[in-house]
Amino acid sequence: MPQLPEDIIDRLTQMERRIQQLSTAVNTRPALNTVQGGGVEITDGGYLYVRPPDGGPAVFAVGRWSGDEYGLAIRRQTGKLALAVFNGDGSGTSQQPMRLYDSAEREIFSDDVISGGLARPWLNMLPPQDSAVARWPQTTSTSFVTIAMSYNVVWQPRMRLLMNTRAGTGAAGSVQVLVNGAKWGGTVPAGTDFDFSGPVSSAFDTAFGTLLKVEVQAMVTSASGTVYANPVLMYGRQT
Repeated sequence: MPQLPEDIIDRLTQMERRIQQLSTAVNTRPALNTVQGGGVEITDGGYLYVRPPDGGPAVFAVGRWSGDEYGLAIRRQTGKLALAVFNGDGSGTSQQPMRLYDSAEREIFSDDVISGGLARPWLNMLPPQDSAVARWPQTTSTSFVTIAMSYNVVWQPRMRLLMNTRAGTGAAGSVQVLVNGAKWGGTVPAGTDFDFSGPVSSAFDTAFGTLLKVEVQAMVTSASGTVYANPVLMYGRQT
């Protein structure tokens, strides 16, 4: 058997060692399921689907939709839509409304892509009020009494109320507002508009979703006469 130079044997031994190291590294490499210090970009018509273990519609889908359209959808694990931003028209230039769905896949919120603002739900608006002061809620009492009242469900932490007030000829009086039985805002002299914005509760977490009782109270501070009040604007708002 011919003798091989020692340097060739050494090189073969080194190569074998390196191959073993590479094999070990490949077999022990951690799963590629984490991105650190960077991001993931999907281009050229790509998309990302996250499907439940038993198959069915993707609970999260984003990317190319149909044709040139790119969209996004989030589904419940039942397969029903929860949030969607797509049209399904295949156009890459059409406006796409954002829609929220309830558990029965009924659209409960969407934005108006034509003019901006809210499309659904349709919100209540105060109808025109009686302009004849004599037919407004009123009192001749010389102590505070409730002359108008409403109930509303609490969805937002603050509220604004605008109210016109008047006093009969030669009379004087005061108007105030109670929210759930507690004074809300200041007391205004009759003839001055009541316009106040403030929290509906000091503990909004417990008030959320409950009924809010709003009372308009008025009283006569002169010897006699009548005091009037007419709410013309009320809405909830954010903090």
